[in-house]
This record gives sequence, C-alpha cells and structure tokens, in this order.
Amino acid sequence: MSLTVLSAGPLTLLQDDGRPGLAAQGVGPSGAFDRRSLRQARVLVGDGDRPTAVLEVLGGGLEVRADAAHVVAVTGAVGPLHVDATPVDHGRPLRLRVGQVLRVGPFAAGLRGYVAVAGGLAVPPTLGSRSADVLARLGPPTLGDGDVLPTGPSGEPPTGPPVPHLLTPGITTVDVVLGPRDDWFTPGAVATLLGTGWTVSDRSDRIGVRLDGPALPRAVDGELASEPVVRGSVQVTSAGLPVVLGPDHPVTGGYPVVGVVTAAGVDRLAQVRPGETVRFRRHVLH
Repeated sequence: MSLTVLSAGPLTLLQDDGRPGLAAQGVGPSGAFDRRSLRQARVLVGDGDRPTAVLEVLGGGLEVRADAAHVVAVTGAVGPLHVDATPVDHGRPLRLRVGQVLRVGPFAAGLRGYVAVAGGLAVPPTLGSRSADVLARLGPPTLGDGDVLPTGPSGEPPTGPPVPHLLTPGITTVDVVLGPRDDWFTPGAVATLLGTGWTVSDRSDRIGVRLDGPALPRAVDGELASEPVVRGSVQVTSAGLPVVLGPDHPVTGGYPVVGVVTAAGVDRLAQVRPGETVRFRRHVLH
C-alpha cells in the first residue's frame, strides 16, 4: 500500500516524535514542530498513540494519489482541501479510493499542516525515527514530485465530530519560563522581552523562529561558554534579538538563553507566519 506524490509543495517533510535522548551523541530531537497537530492527525486516522510518521507540509500545495484504499486526515494549518474536485473537511478522517487525489491548497491560517495516513508512512527509520532533521541532514529527504510513500498496516479510524483548530492569526501569545541566563540581561531587557510585540522574521525555519524588534541589552558582557539547549530555548543573538529554538536545533549553543517557551507554546509557534506578531507571557513554575 502506498501514496504517490504528484506535487510536493514548497517544503514537505516526514516527521514523527523525533529522536529524544540522543543529545549526548550530538543528535538533536527533530520531530514534528507542532506536536499537538501531529497527535490529532494520528488519532483521527486510528493510529492513536502509535509513533507513526506523517507529512509536515509547509504552506500547502501538496497533492498525493492513493495507490490503494486509504484513510487520511489533515490537521494544523487550515486551507482548502479537496479529494479530486470535491471539497472535504479539515480535522476529520477522509476515505480515499484507489486513484483518488488529496489536494492540500495554500494555507489561509497557520503555516504547517499535518497529513496522516492510517498505518503511518513506512519509510526506513534513521536512529529510531522517521523524522527529517534539516540541520543535521538525518532521516528521509525532502519530498519530491513522483516519490512513492509506503504505508503500514492500519486499523479502523474512530468516528466523531471534526477536530477544531486553535489558530490565532495575527498575534500569538506563548508562555515562557525565565532563565537560566536571564541574569545576563538588564531588568529593562526582560521587561522589553515580555512587553514587546515581536515580528516573526522571514528567516525563521525549523531550527528557530527568529523575531525582530528592539535589541535586548546585556547586563553581562563577554562570551558564554557553549552549553546545552532544548526545544523552546529563547536565545538572544549578538544583535540582541531573540530566537526561539525549534525541533531541529543544535544540541548546544553559545548565545545566552533568557527563557524557555513551554511545550504548548512551541506548538503554537510552529504555526506563526512571517510578519505576524508574537508576545511572551511569563510562566511561573510551581
């Protein structure tokens, strides 16, 4: 059983839960940027908690043909969806007959869509994961027109209403835990971080969401020894601008980390588009 890619769109990658726990070997976590949407897509096609691989589609434009009967679902970013010429719903199971084509149009809200097929995409894993890491160049390559994607065995998808999306076009607020290097910045810099509407740069990618706005002044000069970083770390560059690290981040970094965005916040940042606004809200650990 398989799907054939007729049009891969601007950037479509295979993603699953990534490669956690390999940082000591210099391997980053990778995996789906919007983990919430990944989980939703799996549940909709009946894969539940199985760590199956899906397609992460940047911007839309994907077209795939069913080479056998399949159940698919699209979550995350929202735009027009068609099976052949028939409009279909976002966030619910869709049955494809042999030869039918799923078309994922340009997204009107959000940035990354997730296309799951029942049974998952059964490409060979690399270091235990089928995720594509664009920084380390690990895992399956970026999808291209004409690629054939094998699928695994599937079960019966659950029934129920469509899964609603929670996208907030324009302004996205995410929770951030300050530290571990917030003391490298002036109190005014921390207030600016939390009080500014930051503009998402068009240089953002899966490695990091780059933000434009006022520079954050340092209280401590000099270089920081390279130290471990995690998904959601808010590094501040030498220009004083924040970068929120995404799933393909390096395992260490030399820029001070002023805070760490929560897991749910990183899921939301996966959907922000260049030119949109991000705000940070302080999150206090209990």
